[in-house]
Amino acid sequence: MHASLDLHRDAVLWKLAGLDDEQVRRAMTPSGTNLLGLVKHLAAVEYGWFCSTFGRETEPFWFDPATEDMAASGDETTAGIVAFYARARAAADAAIRETDLETTGTAWDGRVVSMRWVLIHMLEDTVRHAGHMDILRELIDGAVGRFPGVE
Repeated sequence: MHASLDLHRDAVLWKLAGLDDEQVRRAMTPSGTNLLGLVKHLAAVEYGWFCSTFGRETEPFWFDPATEDMAASGDETTAGIVAFYARARAAADAAIRETDLETTGTAWDGRVVSMRWVLIHMLEDTVRHAGHMDILRELIDGAVGRFPGVE
């Protein structure tokens, strides 16, 4: 599961590759969905599910994850959000390595969940958003697939 999650995390990052700041921020749906906002969201939820759920340290957010995680503000850079995602991934990877699959923690909504459940949930969430990003990227410049040349 962890290897599969990594594969899709890498695909998420590829969706930004070669695009300029305007393109990664371009709202492509009526709800305002854009590539950079999806990366910011995925970073926040990796910290939330893998770290907060199991009582592990997270970095302080400069935004309200309940209302501002799907959009990048004008003062947030692409490089800054990609670095935030990298830090979230590293923290999540440590939690995955150091926590048994059957260990339970308490999620943000009060549910008790196992690391196995969180891994499956985050794999689903990352794949779902990578699919959204695939559509957005195709609309921006025609590029499709998980990686260049891989559909």
